Amino acid sequence: MDNEQRAKMMGQEKIPKVLKTLALPAIIGMLVTAIYNLVDTLFVSLLGTEAIGAVSVVYPLFMLLSAIGLMYGMGSASFVSRLLGENKKKRADEVASTTFVTSIITAALVTILLVLFLQPILKAFGATETILPQATAYGEILVFGAIFTIINMTLNNLLRAEGSAKYSMIALMTGAILNIIFDPIFIFAFDMGVSGAALATVLSQGVSTILLISFFVRRKSVLHLSRKHIKPSKGMYLELYKIGIPTFIRQFLMSFSMGLLNTAASPFGDAAIASLGVTTKVFSLAAMVIFGFSQGFQPVAGYNYGAGYTDRLKETIKTSLIWTTVFTTMATFVYMVFAPQIISIFSDDPEVIRIGVRSLRAVVLFFPLFGFQTIYATLFQALGKGKQAALLSLSRQGIFLIPAILILPNLFDLNGVIYAQAFADFCTILLTGILAVHIHKEINTLEKKELAA
Repeated sequence: MDNEQRAKMMGQEKIPKVLKTLALPAIIGMLVTAIYNLVDTLFVSLLGTEAIGAVSVVYPLFMLLSAIGLMYGMGSASFVSRLLGENKKKRADEVASTTFVTSIITAALVTILLVLFLQPILKAFGATETILPQATAYGEILVFGAIFTIINMTLNNLLRAEGSAKYSMIALMTGAILNIIFDPIFIFAFDMGVSGAALATVLSQGVSTILLISFFVRRKSVLHLSRKHIKPSKGMYLELYKIGIPTFIRQFLMSFSMGLLNTAASPFGDAAIASLGVTTKVFSLAAMVIFGFSQGFQPVAGYNYGAGYTDRLKETIKTSLIWTTVFTTMATFVYMVFAPQIISIFSDDPEVIRIGVRSLRAVVLFFPLFGFQTIYATLFQALGKGKQAALLSLSRQGIFLIPAILILPNLFDLNGVIYAQAFADFCTILLTGILAVHIHKEINTLEKKELAA
């Protein structure tokens, strides 16, 4: 799709159609990522409560690796998309090639650090003495596969930036399907336990990485990766990290808060850690749909705001809020009513089921308004309102959640752990409401000026 066709679609096509066109590929991509982690947990759950706990403890570490990949992926994607828009193809190739090499070097350094300090990190993330051996076995293999996690995130975002989302989706789905095939083979056929689950993940990610690199090498992509294009400079890295570092901080806070949650749950036993891990993975399935939709919403909102089409901007916001709220309300109903059946899929331990049911119902308490939170956080990004966007992005998993995890368990024991996320969601909804009122006043003022002109 050239710039003229894209402009016509964004500025003239019916808003529902535009949103569907842009959001569906992103939703599928995000769901594949969620299913990836869910399948791992499902197979590992057959090994017992300690095994589920081990995977739950290592998950924040996996999120940390993803945060590094997203830092390079989102940072380079933002820079590259602007350069392509300015017809600076050669410069875009230089940014892509330099970022690719930088991400590999970073992955190597991170791998060395994690190998040296793996056990202290896992203990900080809530590993108990009974969980630690399996968490170490699982984590060691994932750490050696860090290079695949980071490169995947980097190249996937570069492909999306140039408009080649199809290739990105092929690589993601191939990895997910292979992971489903490899899990039972390595875990049970080869009797490797949690180490088998980690090896299945690393190998499937490795295949995804090879596929992604092949798209560039075979020149299926717009961007070209080449040794001659590797031209690092201070200006390039400043542009890269300007977007990349805030993205890393958001993801890091999510990883950090997950680790804190496991640590807060550890005094209540392995079942508490395992149940929170299962809840996180199950909840992510619905949350990823909203995150995927927001990726489609952002360019539509940004384009129409920049073009001065305030009526289309308002319709985009309204349509998105209605669609996401209908979905989140339906998802909440399913989670609330069928919580026992859902948690039972992953464990037959009565204690894991008991805590897991309470935890799942607590985490979706304010989920009907999750679309409201996410759409407005994305809207501020789309409109270039950096401070408001950063505030909302950091609030749910950082500003409100981290103090809740540190304070509530001391007051309410396990209930404090279980309801920490609900408390953070409630505070985030209030903050979103205040900021939403202000931005709509600004949009209405802009609309009046356009009508007067």
